[in-house]
Amino acid sequence: MYDIAGRRALVTGAGLGIGRSIALRLAAEGVHLALFDINEASLAQAVDEVRSAGVEAIGHVVDVSDAAAVNAAAAKAESILGGFDYLVNNAGISHRNSFLEADEEHFGKVMGVNVWGVFNCTKAVIPHMLRAGKGSIVNISSWAGKTALPHYFAYCTSKFAVIGMTQSMAVDLGQHGIRVNAVCPGIIMNTPTRELAEAEARERGLPSASERAKTVPMRRLGQPEDIANCVAFLLSDQADYLTGQSINATGGMWTN
Repeated sequence: MYDIAGRRALVTGAGLGIGRSIALRLAAEGVHLALFDINEASLAQAVDEVRSAGVEAIGHVVDVSDAAAVNAAAAKAESILGGFDYLVNNAGISHRNSFLEADEEHFGKVMGVNVWGVFNCTKAVIPHMLRAGKGSIVNISSWAGKTALPHYFAYCTSKFAVIGMTQSMAVDLGQHGIRVNAVCPGIIMNTPTRELAEAEARERGLPSASERAKTVPMRRLGQPEDIANCVAFLLSDQADYLTGQSINATGGMWTN
């Protein structure tokens, strides 16, 4: 336990997979939560699960690439919770596409959610953190933000950008008592992104995630809870001198 009960966090993409696990991990710590997701049904389920932990939880159906929608939802959530101590920019989309296959529409959609989403949500909550003189932000990047993967042009580009944003925000916001870090997951099972990746791999005759497990030094694939544990630590006061870092959570598959 990190002694963060009673604090308030916004988690995006919180309806399923990594986002839901992060929300539940923070709820177990006693953190009150605002949850954003584009899927209304999964968001409602996540809100119910979080509330069952005994903390306050509110949900908003939001497309994080829409700045106006983000601002409106964040303002409403802030009025209910009283502000935000933490922000987790988790919402993201992925689609297997090489540079030659990518078009303007596809590239723009991925960048809109994965990059503009981070910008929009951070801009929406940062005024409260500035007034408070403290705050902690964790952006979910990927190991694909540190090394290029074949046929993931838009996704890799967006996740490299998230790491760059993390470092730049950390440098700009450190003097205001606000820390900004990133987590870079490896192959994480039981997420919508992984399900899509597995389907695309089958279509292209590529190895499945389970077949690739033997290439992971820890000889297992990751679970959403592995990422949630990293996020909880980075948000907490135990990581008080960490900022601008991009932490690999890959089971040793990527160590740079």
